[in-house]
Amino acid sequence: MYIVHMTKRYSVAHARRRMAEMLDSAERGEAVIIERKGVRFQLVATKNKAPRARAPVVEIVDPAVDRGDWTWAEGASGLTFVGRKRR
Repeated sequence: MYIVHMTKRYSVAHARRRMAEMLDSAERGEAVIIERKGVRFQLVATKNKAPRARAPVVEIVDPAVDRGDWTWAEGASGLTFVGRKRR
């Protein structure tokens, strides 16, 4: 049994109109060739590495804040940082 890989060939003008189709084909593992002035270019899909973990935007330095012992309260002068009552 033979596995036949389909090769799709496009001119540059045709490739411009069919970019999404070409990307989908390459992602499925199909060979995609773009030819311009006798030079052939092959479109190959590669998987990105796992996304890098971002550094936290806010660093919590007070353990009481980390535990949730504090919250925001809206008052006449705007938002203020207030302690929560223990249950």
